[in-house]
Amino acid sequence: MGMQQANRIGRWLVVMGCVAWCWGVHAQEQPVSAASSTPPAMVEIPLAKAHAAAPREPSAADAWGGVRTGKEATLSDRVVAYRIDAELDAVRHSVKGNEQLSWRNRSNQPVNRVYLHLYLNAFQNEGSTFFTERQVLTAHGHSRGAAALEKGQWGWIDLKSVQQGSAALKWRFVHPDDGPATDQTVVCVDLAEPVPPGGTLALNIDFLSQLPRVVERTGWWGSFNLVAQWFPKIAVLELPGERGATHVQWNAHEFHFNSEFYADFGSYDVRLTVPSDYTVGAVGELQGQPERTGDKATYHFQQGDVHDFAWVAAKGYQTLDASWQGPGSPKVAVRVIYPPEYKASAAPVLKATLDSLSYFSNTLGAYPYRTVTAVVPPFNAQEAGGMEYPTFFTAEGYANIDAQTMDQWNIDFVTIHEFGHGYFYGLLASNEFEEPMLDEGMNEYWDQRMLRARNQRILVPSSLARRAGITPSTDVFQFERRFADLAHPYDPLGQNSWDRYSSSSYGTVYSRTATAMHDLEERLGTSVMERGFREYYRRWRFRHPSVADLRATLIDVSGNARAVNEIFDQFIYGTAHIDDRVASIDNQEVWPLAGSWSKRGERQEFVADDRDEMVDRQRTSWRKAHPHDGSDKPGPFPWRGTVTVVRDGASVPQLLRVTFADGSHEDVHWDDDRRWARFVFTRPTKVVSAELDPEQKILLDADKLNDSRTTTPNHVASRRWTADFAALLQTFYAFLVTL
Repeated sequence: MGMQQANRIGRWLVVMGCVAWCWGVHAQEQPVSAASSTPPAMVEIPLAKAHAAAPREPSAADAWGGVRTGKEATLSDRVVAYRIDAELDAVRHSVKGNEQLSWRNRSNQPVNRVYLHLYLNAFQNEGSTFFTERQVLTAHGHSRGAAALEKGQWGWIDLKSVQQGSAALKWRFVHPDDGPATDQTVVCVDLAEPVPPGGTLALNIDFLSQLPRVVERTGWWGSFNLVAQWFPKIAVLELPGERGATHVQWNAHEFHFNSEFYADFGSYDVRLTVPSDYTVGAVGELQGQPERTGDKATYHFQQGDVHDFAWVAAKGYQTLDASWQGPGSPKVAVRVIYPPEYKASAAPVLKATLDSLSYFSNTLGAYPYRTVTAVVPPFNAQEAGGMEYPTFFTAEGYANIDAQTMDQWNIDFVTIHEFGHGYFYGLLASNEFEEPMLDEGMNEYWDQRMLRARNQRILVPSSLARRAGITPSTDVFQFERRFADLAHPYDPLGQNSWDRYSSSSYGTVYSRTATAMHDLEERLGTSVMERGFREYYRRWRFRHPSVADLRATLIDVSGNARAVNEIFDQFIYGTAHIDDRVASIDNQEVWPLAGSWSKRGERQEFVADDRDEMVDRQRTSWRKAHPHDGSDKPGPFPWRGTVTVVRDGASVPQLLRVTFADGSHEDVHWDDDRRWARFVFTRPTKVVSAELDPEQKILLDADKLNDSRTTTPNHVASRRWTADFAALLQTFYAFLVTL
């Protein structure tokens, strides 16, 4: 161990010792009451496993109350209700809040303790799970959320009091995922009175939330305040048959570097007091006009059938409004909130939001809410962009939009992607801790389908091409596969969000999932895939589906269990890769066969010399009869062409297209698990080329360059692929800014 490294470790131990001491003092400061000092003796409800990931068994038919028919009193089975009064201190970027939490015990067991998420504590010091994982994961790949916080820029949430009736409750920090002892993002609260089966818990909570300078997803910059993950939020109690649970369990994971969220559906009634000259937007509908008192204004928002609440308050921001309505949806008020320097982005964000409402409603199901609010963060707060909450999301901004660059595509993609989360994260409410691919991956797939439907290709930023008057572009799914780590995937797509080799490996949740679903769509057919996802949405909206539930739905709709199971087993539950290649092409002219032959009871010999003379005579005669025929025309003898294909990965149904010298071609199917195969063709002319997957349906194939082979050198393909790759690399570096 070098001295410099030892010094770093020594300093680290000192810092961690100070943090642990502060944490210990803080823990001792939690109020203790006589009523809560001895919790009732009863069966302990366990926490979900620390390394839980996508289950393999589908949920029970009645999970989360069963399929919502639309005839129920509310869109969702509302488990929780939040009534929050909050006031923003715009100078300190802090929020003082009082929360009245009402929660229903859906289980058949009494509950004597509950778990609350205190997400903002991820940003209070480097001892949190978030920062601990960030240090490790970003060492092996690029990721957002890499900002360094300085003095006065940390964020946290302090519980001031938690009461059940008149009883003050005690709490303690817990670590469901075996994170560092200094993490304080999950708190266990012991109840004074247990909640009986079917009973309701009422808690009154006072808290103070200090926003961090924008690191990731939430925070402040200047007078801009994106207030997210800002209030104590109860964890999810899962019942047997729900997302693989075999017993009643609390699902309460720490705030990991790569993870997002999971919560019960419920209702939110929130009053926000801010400086009167600030622009405010939030989840849900504004109730009447703001109440103004002196230099402050109070905004009242309500929204039912959602599972989170976030808001923005910013000075000097402007708004752009429109409305939308589609079949089965209410009239939707659409608003874009933006800083003056990014005025150019307001109209494109609005249009992309309106277009997304139409596409997602038409292809998945009707949008059920009355509002959508999009926020464009200011300059220097880009990490607040590209984040989603129910009915509320953040986009990204440009001072000017050059149609000949990636600007327009970036702003469209980010807007569509964040709106799309309103379906996959919002309405379907998958568990983003344990199954991030159900949100990020499936949303990425559906977003690219929308861009494909708009014929919106990815422009490649190339100054040389622009000077030549050319605007190169690539297909959206071809772009996705470039960054999907198809050759050597480290983690199954169905793995949870934090047990990942690196941030780059986590990033394949987006691209590899989109690529896998693209290939499944090619196997099932576009109309079948669309019916499958519409049914998935119908069955599981306002519930919490698992990967196994999506698989079961696609099998039910398509009737093609083989195709669905192969994709799920190989790529979602496994780390398979595909690499099929054309290994060789061999052509042999078919001459008469030499040897001893029995004919009419007599044996005759036809030796090689005799054959050679016969071949020469027939060649001479043929050339005289066909003096103008080239080498691509039939000759006196047919040709036997043998194409050898090799499989270096998982098996997948392949189409092999073999082309002959006369311009004709023949398609054959290679649909078995052989590691190699030979296909023989006897034709008047030679085989000149062979290509696997000529229609580019199998984008999961790690190396598409070895899918084809010719009998004569042809550098067109290599030059094209080299140019495409160079252009895509430029595109990728530009796109990193938006991630």
